[in-house]
Amino acid sequence: MRRFALVLALTAVSALPAFAQAYQGNWSCRDATTNRVGILTIYGQVYGWASRTLGDPTSGSGNLAVYQDGVGFNDGNLKANASIQAGRLINDPTYGVALQLETAEAIVMLCNPR
Repeated sequence: MRRFALVLALTAVSALPAFAQAYQGNWSCRDATTNRVGILTIYGQVYGWASRTLGDPTSGSGNLAVYQDGVGFNDGNLKANASIQAGRLINDPTYGVALQLETAEAIVMLCNPR
């Protein structure tokens, strides 16, 4: 029984880097009206947001906190100007995975891998 528990624990620990990297990369984001609104790039514990609207104050970069089911926005323009607090990984029937951007009150964007 101890061997089984040890193997299970080692398997779980070895899978952690794969879970942590699932959110990294470029994401094409759409708002509630399904209009494309920008590109979110996440690498490590930083992000960059490029809005499709010229001069949008939400464009810029910031820092992230890594969670088991996604990321939390610590600072930067998305948090300060759009009140985005979290990005949760969810299942998407078309792309396999999507990143759902949320404020405290609502889901505001859905991002798919690019």
